[in-house]
Amino acid sequence: MKRICVFCGSNRGNLPSYEEAARSLAKILARQKIGLVFGGGQVGLMGVIADAMLAEQGEALGVIPKALFKKEVAHGGLTRLYEVDSMHERKQLMYDLSDGFIALPGGWGTLDELCEIVTWSQLGIHQKPCGLLNVEGYFDSLLEFLDGCTRKEFIRREHRNLLLVDEAPEALLKKMKSYRPPELQKWIEENGA
Repeated sequence: MKRICVFCGSNRGNLPSYEEAARSLAKILARQKIGLVFGGGQVGLMGVIADAMLAEQGEALGVIPKALFKKEVAHGGLTRLYEVDSMHERKQLMYDLSDGFIALPGGWGTLDELCEIVTWSQLGIHQKPCGLLNVEGYFDSLLEFLDGCTRKEFIRREHRNLLLVDEAPEALLKKMKSYRPPELQKWIEENGA
């Protein structure tokens, strides 16, 4: 793995552990010579992980749409900042630059990015590992929802397992490095079968 894309909040959240997890992940990535790809902002957890990465002399690549350049306050000290025209271009470039994906706590944008990248995996568009850093149980409700979707047969078990989960950054990264994509032939039922 040369680069990991991290989806995370443009806010910091209300627990210090969210920032600690972002810093810890950055240190581990930098120590293992894995670059960071992220949303390009200097605010929230985006700014925390980018600053931590740069403090460790790691590579930090940001991707930000022109419309969010001022709102998310584009980070000025990155290894490279890509400015794109739309959110779709942002997600595509983040995908192109990355060998895997990790979601940290965040809101709508983080969930959007996570769901889209896991859907792409389900559809066979990519075979890159997708991880969820479940800091302080932040994603427990989402995981329960996904388990319910699986029990109700809206998500197949093998597709549910596309999302790797751990509470510790190093353990999650280890799972991602050993990830072997399953052979997924089919994601929908045909003719009720």
